[in-house]
Amino acid sequence: MPSNPSDVLIVGAGVSGLTTGFRLARQGLRVRIRAEDAPGSTNSAAAGAIWDPIYAEHPRVGVWAARSYKVFSRMTERGFPGVRLVDGIEASRDPMETPEWARLLPGYRECELRELPPGFEHGWHYRAPIIDMPPYLARLEQLVREAGGDFEFGVHLSSLADADAPIVVNCSGAGAHDLVPDPEVTPIRGQLVQIRNHGVTDFFAEHTPELGEMVYLLPQGDTILLGGSAEPGIADPEPDPAVAAAIIERCISIFPWIEQAEVVGHRGGIRPSRPKIRLEHEEADGRHVVHNYGHSGAGVSLSWGCADDVTDLVLGLLGRERKEDGAE
Repeated sequence: MPSNPSDVLIVGAGVSGLTTGFRLARQGLRVRIRAEDAPGSTNSAAAGAIWDPIYAEHPRVGVWAARSYKVFSRMTERGFPGVRLVDGIEASRDPMETPEWARLLPGYRECELRELPPGFEHGWHYRAPIIDMPPYLARLEQLVREAGGDFEFGVHLSSLADADAPIVVNCSGAGAHDLVPDPEVTPIRGQLVQIRNHGVTDFFAEHTPELGEMVYLLPQGDTILLGGSAEPGIADPEPDPAVAAAIIERCISIFPWIEQAEVVGHRGGIRPSRPKIRLEHEEADGRHVVHNYGHSGAGVSLSWGCADDVTDLVLGLLGRERKEDGAE
């Protein structure tokens, strides 16, 4: 164990844990992040990570999503590793009204039917942050360290009662099912197929009312991530070849050129599904616990907004006011 005491212990080193740790460390707090896996081995590292906040429930989703969009946009301007603003189309197979949040985004316009792939009835164009997660998480970890935070990896907590800090921030994702314990948290495995990119610059995302077997193409420089899938109740992130084949088949049915593309990799990860995001403070086992988990498929999209709310809760517990840290 580190000899230096911490003001805050963060459980989890995925995107929520790192973003929250960065915000708290920049406020001058002594932050320690404890996790079983280093950031590059977390479920966050496997995410396709297009900004899309629709697969999460909470009254503040709109606020958190807008805040995160703003931060990602600034990161793009500053050349933050892995972060880009990409133009593209989101489309539905059924007639629908364009969501209000989409109408507010840069580059928004309604699509004409001729712009949509066969079988799609409605779509809209906009500009969205797309994040290449491995380099993004690596840079976030570095920033936390530079701000004075430290890390413990390879550590398994069986209970939050084992946490040794006056304030614990629970960013354990799907692990919250056992750690809290919280039976409302259920795992949903998602998979992506990585193919060689020969010039695609715009994304395509199928709009569905809930996570499922949708189609999306996310350009990541020299490669494209194909999706997607959602397998409720499966907690093993190892990609399933049959699911990967089905993803490719669905994508080929819309974009036939994919049949000739070279497959260069596969990704699998676990989304921490919950009927409602849990971001709140409670007193448990003689310490303060601030929960930040249950983001379903929108953890990256909401990460900065949620981190700001957690920071305000923690500072309030310490009787401090937020100072502008001048960093994203």
